This record gives sequence, C-alpha cells and structure tokens, in this order.
Amino acid sequence: MQNKRVMLKLSGEALAGPKGGYNEDKVRDIANQLKPAITNGANIGIVIGGGNYWRGRTSEAIDRTKADQIGMLATIMNCIYVSEIFRSEGIDTAIFSAFACGDIAEFFSKDRVNERFAEGKVVFFGGGTGHPYFSTDTGIVLRAIEMDADMILLAKSIDGVYNADPKIDPDAKKYATLTMQEVIDKRLAVVDLTASVMCLEHKMPLAVFDLNEEDSIKNALDGKINGTIVTV
Repeated sequence: MQNKRVMLKLSGEALAGPKGGYNEDKVRDIANQLKPAITNGANIGIVIGGGNYWRGRTSEAIDRTKADQIGMLATIMNCIYVSEIFRSEGIDTAIFSAFACGDIAEFFSKDRVNERFAEGKVVFFGGGTGHPYFSTDTGIVLRAIEMDADMILLAKSIDGVYNADPKIDPDAKKYATLTMQEVIDKRLAVVDLTASVMCLEHKMPLAVFDLNEEDSIKNALDGKINGTIVTV
C-alpha cells in the first residue's frame, strides 16, 4: 500500500447501467477491489459525480444555481446507493454531506470524518462543496486538502490524460506523467481549472486511470497506475 489516505473520484456516468439506473455488478467489483487496502489500514474517501442523474449545465431553462443544487442532490443519492452496496459486501461506511440532510448523512466535520476513518469505515463525501458554480472536481480536491490525503485517484471512462481527444484524434498521445503546471498551461482539463489551481497551490498529486480496466482501483491503491500521474 503506497498511500495511507486517498480520495477516490468515481464518475456518475461510469456507474450507470446500460439502460439507466446503476450497474450493480460494477459497484460490487469496486467494493471488492477496495477490501485489501482497507484491511491493510488505508483510509478511503470517495466522491461520486452526479452525471448519471443530472447534467445541469445542459439546461438553459433552469437557473444555474438551482441546476447546480439538483446536481448536488444527485451526488447524495449516488453516495447512498454505493454505500449500501458496499455494506452488503461487508464494508462499513459513513456518508457526509456539505449541507444539512437530516438523518440521510452527517454534516461534514473534519473531526467526525477522522473518527469514522479511525473506525475503519469508507467515507463518502456528498453534496460537492455545498455551493453552486463548483464542480465535484473542486469538491474532491477541497476534501482531499482538508483531510490531509496523500493522493487523489480519478477513476474515469478513459485510461489517462491525452494531448487531444482520442475519440476524435487517432494520433492523440497519452501522457505517463505530467506536472499540474503543465495541465494548467496546456488546458488539458484533467479536472476543472479551479481544482487544478488548488492542487498546485496545496501540492496535491493525482492519478487518472480507466475504471473499467480489470483491478484498476486495486492496482492504483498499490501504486501501480496504468494511466497518468499528475505531480505537483
């Protein structure tokens, strides 16, 4: 185990089933990939995007603030679902929200999160930053910095960072390593610009890899990144 505390970002779209809803087999596979690291004492924090429910910026009929609030609620729903599947696989979990959710999730507190980590629980962070105009990219970087994480792992539907869109450009080249300054200068959109600057300022490294590659999360937790590592 290379990192003692990591933040894992899962895209909502990557968890969706082919006909909507969730791909339960995929979620169970993720849970089982995490088990060895948890057993070895790693702290795992998870942020999930809401894109399988809602892409608010595509709607011109809804005020941006309200659209982003819908997206925040979508991330809470994803946390509840994935958390319950994890529990069915024998993993203890806790859900924290950036805004008050009654009994659904605990209100975020660094001290309480550290208590849950000390109990050996996987901690889900829902609700983004709790404010509109910030993405879940910014949300996970913020939580990673607050919780003194060693690294952010971005499990995506693409196997790394390219100099162009590989779906459009057959000559696109994948980077094995990059600096965060290069990401910003080249506008590579690994995470959004706000999140990139935060990573650079607070020296938070991250890795990008393919969620659908066999054992990709387990390997990433072991320090075997078959994708792109972004250093700071």
